[in-house]
Amino acid sequence: MSNFVRYTSDSRVHWGILEGERVAELQGGLFDPPVRTGVVRALGEVSLLAPCSPSKILAVGRNYKTHLSGPVPLSEPARPEIFFKPVSSLQHPEGPIVVPPDSTDLHFEGELALVIGKRLKHASKAEAAAGIFGVTCGNDISERNWQRGPDKDLQWWRAKGCDTFCPVGPAIATGLDYGNLRLRTRLNGDIVQDQSTADLIFDCVTVVSFISRYIRLEPGDVVFTGTPGQTRPMKPGDVVEVEIEGVGVLRNPLVAEDRAAAGGGR
Repeated sequence: MSNFVRYTSDSRVHWGILEGERVAELQGGLFDPPVRTGVVRALGEVSLLAPCSPSKILAVGRNYKTHLSGPVPLSEPARPEIFFKPVSSLQHPEGPIVVPPDSTDLHFEGELALVIGKRLKHASKAEAAAGIFGVTCGNDISERNWQRGPDKDLQWWRAKGCDTFCPVGPAIATGLDYGNLRLRTRLNGDIVQDQSTADLIFDCVTVVSFISRYIRLEPGDVVFTGTPGQTRPMKPGDVVEVEIEGVGVLRNPLVAEDRAAAGGGR
């Protein structure tokens, strides 16, 4: 088992293996044989990045029964229900989730995220299992008013896809039983989601195999597997954390969008 990280040090991007509070630098990229350079840095001396650079990000909706009940009851799907999140929505560990000024109902969605390690097309379940490189923590930030409220759009392009609405990290863990991991989300230190990935309606292999029937998956692509339980609104000043055993803690603060700083002040 290894926990792979991507990070910046000395203004350069590196790959490494996380070992406690230290990072061992690797030659090459994520999918190259893991050859160590001999350079080891303290974790506090580096800045962690999103642990991969996907060509696309897909996600599954309604994949825990505990998520189907709530203010708006949802039916159990007959197949994995898939949607896209744009690559531009990626955010790093500790990076801010930027709240748009007209957002009124922004929610967390802590999830197990799969990182694909092989090209997959029309993959059998066995091929899909072999094609999952590892797993990481993901937070499918969702604006409920834009998703299904009075101001909803035809598609979830902004509800799920605004800049910074896809934090992932801190590491990609390999060698875990990703079908039986404890997932917890905390909002300002309070546990707001707590469930095992064993409770997924469609397991990881089924989801990857299904997607590959229609869309070719490439190494580095990310697949979010769904969120458990009920979610709640967040606001600037809050801090949200997603923790998965064996992977680590993905922590992100929420900040209000500064439209002038973002170039949108005119």
